[in-house]
Amino acid sequence: MAIGQTRTKRKDWVAVGGQYEYRVLTIPRSTSRGDARRMLTEQAEYGRWELARSVIYVGGERKVWLRRKVLRVRSTLAETS
Repeated sequence: MAIGQTRTKRKDWVAVGGQYEYRVLTIPRSTSRGDARRMLTEQAEYGRWELARSVIYVGGERKVWLRRKVLRVRSTLAETS
């Protein structure tokens, strides 16, 4: 796995309670702290994600939970009779 890559798939995204959408990122131990921070900053800026939780395991692997509000969009098109 290249530096800065994470193991995420669409199945790792979970909608909970209709308010927030969660994404779980697994960052390998070979990724430097600076690269991980840069990657999470990009997710926050461009994907509107915010940090919900993070865990660093004994082997150095990091698991990060990101969340963002789920926006419900209503149609503005008026039906004509």
